Amino acid sequence: MASKSQMLFRLAKPAVMLALSFFIPDIAPNVGLRADDGALLINEAKLRGHVRFLADDLLEGRGPGSRGDEITQRYIATQFQTMGLKPAAGNGKWLQPFPLVGVRTIAPPNVAFKWKDKTTSLKSVEDFMSTIGKPVPSTRLENAELVFVGYGIEAPEYDWDDYKDVDVEGKVLLMMNNDPASNPDLFEGRRRLYYGRWDYKYEIAARKGAAGAIIIHTTPSAGYPWQVIQTSWSGEEFELVGKDRPRLELKAWGTEEGLSRVVEMSGFDLDKLREQAESRDFRPVPLETTLSIQLEGVVREQKTANVLGMLPGSDPELSDEVLIYMAHHDHLGMGAERDMRGDNIYNGAVDNATGVAALLSMANAFSCMEPPPKRSILFAAVGAEEQGLLGSKFFAENPPLPPGKMAAVINMDGTNIIGRTHDVNVIGYGKSNLDSIVKAAAKDQKRIVTPDHFPDRGYYYRSDQFSLAKIGVPGVYLHSGLQVVGKPPGWGKERLDQWVEKIYHQPSDEYSDDWDMSGAIEDTRLLYEVGRRIAELQDMPAWNEGDEFESARKQAIKNLDNTN
Repeated sequence: MASKSQMLFRLAKPAVMLALSFFIPDIAPNVGLRADDGALLINEAKLRGHVRFLADDLLEGRGPGSRGDEITQRYIATQFQTMGLKPAAGNGKWLQPFPLVGVRTIAPPNVAFKWKDKTTSLKSVEDFMSTIGKPVPSTRLENAELVFVGYGIEAPEYDWDDYKDVDVEGKVLLMMNNDPASNPDLFEGRRRLYYGRWDYKYEIAARKGAAGAIIIHTTPSAGYPWQVIQTSWSGEEFELVGKDRPRLELKAWGTEEGLSRVVEMSGFDLDKLREQAESRDFRPVPLETTLSIQLEGVVREQKTANVLGMLPGSDPELSDEVLIYMAHHDHLGMGAERDMRGDNIYNGAVDNATGVAALLSMANAFSCMEPPPKRSILFAAVGAEEQGLLGSKFFAENPPLPPGKMAAVINMDGTNIIGRTHDVNVIGYGKSNLDSIVKAAAKDQKRIVTPDHFPDRGYYYRSDQFSLAKIGVPGVYLHSGLQVVGKPPGWGKERLDQWVEKIYHQPSDEYSDDWDMSGAIEDTRLLYEVGRRIAELQDMPAWNEGDEFESARKQAIKNLDNTN
């Protein structure tokens, strides 16, 4: 006989159900909810409640390996358990732990560049951010030569090589952020590829044997102001333990103004050098300037974990295929310096307590479906995203199921807090056939789908769906729309630009009762519906023909065939 709660959900009208969903706790799994009504359990009360706790000062910014990080993991795992999900990290565990090694760099107050008998000094933090490139307690560069290498890109498929045959071993490489955009036929024009990411630039510099690499920061090329570099690179920098790969001694960023002075001292004009670097014919330019720097570091090993919960699918054949909902649970922790308000806690309310709140609300909605979707659904709250997507990278390298069985990933990294929007902004639009599912769900909400509003910022390569894309899993990742309902044109962009400029990766990213959560609710319900449809598809989603990750998908499926 059906329970009272099951009968209530089966008989109630949608309007009544919506009202009730504010009061029904997340501890009543499998209450017989119809699939098409599941979105009604995603509401403001649940979203705000999760964010309020996860962004509280009590958690001290959820830095990897901290007490707040551990509390966060325990909170998410407990929520999963109360919803009736199954532990999915192996051996009946909720947590997929992974080891980190962290380095907190102590830089000198000034960094001196020398050319012949001239010296130009840049102030640490104000003009120059330097970190030790590997987990060692100290490193030193002595008269290392500075070489301008343009964008620092080696891309055979575009017949592009900034390094040519020049030996840069032991040198310090000065390079531009982003990738070439002057030719729309190269590097997809304004749309930034992985070649434009800072992590790629450090990686290839290390492979070339360079001692260090300095990236020239500009707000347009980075997509955020210098203050984000100051906060993001001033704390403890983590990496996965046991990664044997080439390393730099120095990883650094410099302001455009400061590095222009260094280049000018060397007898060159930075603007002219950058203009030359827009051509395939560009060759590295030795600046005949040297850098000497001593860096000290505090090294420690630490642990964090991904939190994994599974809702088993209902179809005997499709249930071994899995849809993944993902959100990172970490943030930057506590800073050494306080801001003007006396605050040094990086609460990460929007980034990414809101994403975890959406993940938990999604898990609650699906856990109440009767029957469950055909495919299984894995809810993954991953750690150390702010350190370079480390949690999702570990997940991808140590998957709890074969990548060929991963149908798709829906990643939630920040949600809309400025109100309902007419548009649904899809990051990576045009990469897979998942676009059609998003468009159909958006149409049901009487909304339109728009491609990335800021393609030059490379958002697709800056969040966790990228780690899964590299093993072949297509994904959906939304940013807030700009066409805010009831607001004049341009209002939404202005608000989001202000957020990036003043709040992104700052202590001011705090929870507020003033947020307009109507857009977050609508977007989260849309992603619920997108996931529900993916979980019911007969065929697995696929990358569009020719996409950069298509071959990885084919290899993942081929690996399945080889093991059968």
